[in-house]
Amino acid sequence: MKKVITTTNAPAAIGPYSQAVQVGNLLFCSGMIAIDPHTQLLNIDTIENETKQVMDNIKNLLEAAGSSLDNVVKSTIFMKNMDNYVTINTIYATYFKVEPPAREAVEVSRLPRDVNVEISIIAIV
Repeated sequence: MKKVITTTNAPAAIGPYSQAVQVGNLLFCSGMIAIDPHTQLLNIDTIENETKQVMDNIKNLLEAAGSSLDNVVKSTIFMKNMDNYVTINTIYATYFKVEPPAREAVEVSRLPRDVNVEISIIAIV
């Protein structure tokens, strides 16, 4: 059975998709960008702050589903510029200190709202 997960502590969907969908014990989270869910403004002044906002949005969405970062099994990082890889990776690593999930990181030509990074995850609930 499919269950749609939503929370006001992560950015609302900006298109025809759900923040996350749970099927059984798996949670599929849509890509998160650095929108502050309380102000609805982009937080992209630095790549560090942008990445932190994305990860905090993911953390909040996981918590709304009854899960946590510890249960993330797969993530995908999309970045506009591979030159930001080290910085993004450094911030990302602070959220996954033990047994990080499987992951790929890819450079793309453009992301929604012209952000620099978008991250999606799959987790266990």
